[in-house]
Amino acid sequence: MYDLSTRKRTLDLLAQGRSLNSVSTQTGISRAAIRAWQTRLEPLNRTRARPCPRCADVPEKPEQPAAYAYLLGLYLGDGCISYARRGVYFLRVTCADAWPGLIDACVEAMQLVRPANKVFRVQRQGCQNVTCYSKHWPCLFPQHGPGKKHERAIALAPWQQELVDAHPWEFIRGLIHSDGCRITNWTTRLVGGERKRYEYPRYFFTNVSGDIRQLLTDTLDKLGVAWTLCTRKGNPFNISVARRASVALMDVHVGPKY
Repeated sequence: MYDLSTRKRTLDLLAQGRSLNSVSTQTGISRAAIRAWQTRLEPLNRTRARPCPRCADVPEKPEQPAAYAYLLGLYLGDGCISYARRGVYFLRVTCADAWPGLIDACVEAMQLVRPANKVFRVQRQGCQNVTCYSKHWPCLFPQHGPGKKHERAIALAPWQQELVDAHPWEFIRGLIHSDGCRITNWTTRLVGGERKRYEYPRYFFTNVSGDIRQLLTDTLDKLGVAWTLCTRKGNPFNISVARRASVALMDVHVGPKY
């Protein structure tokens, strides 16, 4: 870490017409660092990063519990944590381009949970990977582990369950925004000898992990939302919310993707 006066003196040498190589040789400062100073003179404030609440002597909950509950739902659905280098991990949540509002909400939640870390949007075919680097993602999401989530046990830590209990709708919204949807179903009925078409909305949540499906249904139960389990080829697969009162409640707190 070089102080501001050292940076200014080095850039003054360049301003005299000296080459990058000669200035680097004279000062012992790498060319990469000097090039970086040409676009950002002020030193980065290494003390600006907030400590991880889970790494404190007395572990605490995240400062933005509602944002955390939403991000937790997104992570359990379409997120993953991977090791980058030197003890740094990156959290990545994949969001379809079809839902720009969802992408913005994911970026906002991730930034609120780690306000000192930059959040990136990495464009891929048909989707964006919302990504953020931090040493503390495994602390904040202890569900991280080797292998696919549906091939290992997924359970909330006690402090996470307390957050979900305090902000259940944010958690459900994150799950639905990741692996769920709101659709309009239709059926026909014979009325007075005439077949009529009826349409009705319903919510679906699809996840191979039985543990993650149960996290959703346990939370729905606490909120009085009726649900049913749908199977595919005899295997449990979908959670459906179709009763009118329950759909109306979901519409108030979750709503369709946007």
